[in-house]
Amino acid sequence: MKRITILGATGSIGESTLDVVGRHPDRYRVFALAARHSHERLLAQCLRFEPAYAVLADPKAAALLREQLARHNSRTEVLEGPHAAAQVAAAAETDLVMAAIVGAAGLASTLAAARAGKTILLANKEAIVMAGPVFLAAVRDGGARVLPIDSEHNAVFQCLPADGSRIGVRRIVLTASGGPFRSMSESDMERVTPEQAVAHPNWSMGRKISVDSATMMNKGLELIEAHFLFEMPPERLDVLIHPQSIVHSMVEYVDGSLLAQLGNPDMRTPIAHAMAWPARIDSGVSMLDLAAHGRLDFELPDPARFPCLRLAREALSAGAAAPCVLNAANEIAVDAFLDRRIRFTDIFRVCEATLDDIGAAGAPADTEAVIALDASARSAANLHLSRLAR
Repeated sequence: MKRITILGATGSIGESTLDVVGRHPDRYRVFALAARHSHERLLAQCLRFEPAYAVLADPKAAALLREQLARHNSRTEVLEGPHAAAQVAAAAETDLVMAAIVGAAGLASTLAAARAGKTILLANKEAIVMAGPVFLAAVRDGGARVLPIDSEHNAVFQCLPADGSRIGVRRIVLTASGGPFRSMSESDMERVTPEQAVAHPNWSMGRKISVDSATMMNKGLELIEAHFLFEMPPERLDVLIHPQSIVHSMVEYVDGSLLAQLGNPDMRTPIAHAMAWPARIDSGVSMLDLAAHGRLDFELPDPARFPCLRLAREALSAGAAAPCVLNAANEIAVDAFLDRRIRFTDIFRVCEATLDDIGAAGAPADTEAVIALDASARSAANLHLSRLAR
């Protein structure tokens, strides 16, 4: 019986993880569930899975959850505040930590799990993008294990040599659906609404990640993540548009072989793979019927239509502070777009201007430096936002 803590329990990854857990009550028990403020959704999860702890970052939401659980005579203890998620992530009683808090907000708890030597199921790409060397040092020093949850990185993990070596690997190719605007003209993109941007054609995801997919910033951040996770230099990382989202990524070898992982677009597949690794368990996902799909298409991404992908590549090549700065600026810009304060195409403009301002700074050496750099980048991004909003 493995005990699991789910950070970001009320999001799409968290709910998919609980679906897999519910299919295997003989193998997994929920130790803790953590969310930001969705107390009603967390209540339903607590009543079903009966975790030892429920965590809410928002104290008011935590108070409401505490009252509701008391009415049901639940034994789940409610913790609150910004440090509570890190507390349960590092707890001795948990074996697996699903790190699925979106954005920089998930950094502290993911680092806590790494330092405590946990098996981390990494869905929070921003943590490794903004603090790659710091995070990997914490993993190494704590004796933790990282198993990727992003469908692309999990696919790469499955296609790499089982011994963990990179012998014979020539290139890693991440696939991308192209999002809802793959064939939209650049002029039409100026008028894209938040509702259009979050309507992903293949995947069910949160609002922020859906916008990132629409700009292809998500794929750019995944390139940076792949660089750190798989120790692959930027020039050996590529992206292909694959509209069907059936091939989740590929690994090319020097002998001409190209290994790919295929499956229906459902996050329960990589979640179940990482939860049970190196074994395999039922995920609840239907088997892939290639004959029914009929065809698989591939094309190169259009750099003019998706400049955020180019910007992420530049940040990856620049290294040092650039990935952290890019991630912070993108979070600020996406929030502003979802609040209708800027246009869809302004997301790129805010990120580019912020990188120009402070992207050449030195690499942050520790957690405190990462947090300080993130704050500086957010301030710079907000300044550019104010200029665009005039």
